[in-house]
Amino acid sequence: MTENLTKETFLEKVFNYEKEKDWKYSGELPAIIDFWAPWCGPCRMVGPVLEKIAEEYAGKLVVYKVNTDEEQELAGAFGIQSIPSILFIPLNGQPQMAVGALPKATIVEAIKDVLGVEAA
Repeated sequence: MTENLTKETFLEKVFNYEKEKDWKYSGELPAIIDFWAPWCGPCRMVGPVLEKIAEEYAGKLVVYKVNTDEEQELAGAFGIQSIPSILFIPLNGQPQMAVGALPKATIVEAIKDVLGVEAA
């Protein structure tokens, strides 16, 4: 299951950018954050793919969604200018952003390369 993030839950579960200057991920599992909006066609194509990935990688990574219409401050904090934008967050190191409606194979490749997580 994917989980929708608000600014409050983002600050708690991912990164408190109001208190921290340097990136420090708060989670216990690697994560993917999908920045999307309901009116965005490509976002609606990526959504089900990420739902499937959340199921397939349950217990290995977390998939979050941020509605950029509702959470404009969060989108601004990450400089989101086009959607969908997908943020890959490893446990250690810097997150990496990918922009556009990525096919599942590309997302799975990034999960392996960026997050160091293999499919079951």
